[in-house]
Amino acid sequence: MTTYSNDSDENAFESIEVPIPRPVRFWIFLLADVPSVVCSFVLLIFFWKNHSARQTLNNHAVILILICGLGVELVDVPFHLAYIIDSGIVKPSTPATCLIWWLVTYGLFNGQQILLAWAAIERHILIFNARLMTTKRAQYCAHYLPLMVTFLYILSFYIYAVFIFPCENTFDYSLPVCNASPCYQNDSLMGMWDFIGNNIVPGLLITFVSIALLIRVVRQKQRLKQQIHWRKHRKMTVQLLLMAILSMVFILPLNLLSLAHLCGLPEEIGADEEQYLFYTAYLFIFLIPFVVLYSTSKLWATIKMKLLCSIHHRIGVHTINHATANTTRR
Repeated sequence: MTTYSNDSDENAFESIEVPIPRPVRFWIFLLADVPSVVCSFVLLIFFWKNHSARQTLNNHAVILILICGLGVELVDVPFHLAYIIDSGIVKPSTPATCLIWWLVTYGLFNGQQILLAWAAIERHILIFNARLMTTKRAQYCAHYLPLMVTFLYILSFYIYAVFIFPCENTFDYSLPVCNASPCYQNDSLMGMWDFIGNNIVPGLLITFVSIALLIRVVRQKQRLKQQIHWRKHRKMTVQLLLMAILSMVFILPLNLLSLAHLCGLPEEIGADEEQYLFYTAYLFIFLIPFVVLYSTSKLWATIKMKLLCSIHHRIGVHTINHATANTTRR
């Protein structure tokens, strides 16, 4: 979600909004955000109450990804909705509002990509080097420590970049995300590190590491012909691939277009497309909880069973009422 620029006069929104009518944006955001928030809470409650799911190593990165996404859905999206309701004015129109919005938009949004990149790498360890996780010490070194360091890095970098880095911010309360142009992005070192290290590299890692995982799983399945072994790791593989596909479809194009601009592509080329890509990137946030729900078989099976029971109950009640009505007429 970071647009890097060396020119302090450049900004992410080109001083205009995306040419999608505000009412359309409002209903898209609202109708997508509410079910996604509900799904995220259901998943987090499930992981909290289910000891087996909570202790499963591959779920830990997923839980952090859900928490980051929930932060965007509960802070960033409501800010967008309030902006539209208030006729295109950020309310309250204070620097604190913009700084919090930037922290969530960039920190949690990019944080999801960084965590997903680590999850992709960790899947290789969990599937093909499971022996490294046989002891508590090994689990701490190969799983818990890297995950904690990654999460602390995300929080530390963006808190420092948004709130502490010595530069002067300019806030435009007439544009979404206060014009989405925190001043640290104009610094040659901080801006480049954020754009390359926190955007481009995680996006490429997600793509190539996920493809490599699929190739390795298929080759091992064919070579060893162990159906049981495939079933053991199928859920982890499918879950990662589905999340990686969402990232490649909704996040990677925006990052690659921004990279092309950085490498010399004129800013006017793809400017309109960049506006749309900025908003379509939110589909990654909205869809991730449903991918996790689908790949969490125990919870998904329970929900399907309750839905089927509810449908059958309603059909049964309707049939009884209909039969009673016919009997009464007679």
